Amino acid sequence: MPILLVDTEGTLIFYNEPAEAILGQRFEETGEIAADTWSRLFALADEQRVPILQEHRPTMMALSERRPFSRNVWMQCGNREWRHVSITALPLIGEGGQFLGAQMVFWEM
Repeated sequence: MPILLVDTEGTLIFYNEPAEAILGQRFEETGEIAADTWSRLFALADEQRVPILQEHRPTMMALSERRPFSRNVWMQCGNREWRHVSITALPLIGEGGQFLGAQMVFWEM
């Protein structure tokens, strides 16, 4: 299952091999990516194919509101075809309630 991890600022700090296959880039090649850059790696649109602004994407919502968000969307990575996916983003809370960032998982519908 594709998984992405972001820190409290939204910087993409890790993504796994299944995510690499979808994003078309290996994490070892990109390393950490700032929020405004990684959110442009793939386009997200709602069920009516209306583009979703960065601040309304599930991962950014989980960061800003510190609660889980799930949403079915259309996703396009690079020039590849659009995929209908379900995204769930969860805030990461550490020991003592420390906010650490968020995790996003997604799967094709």
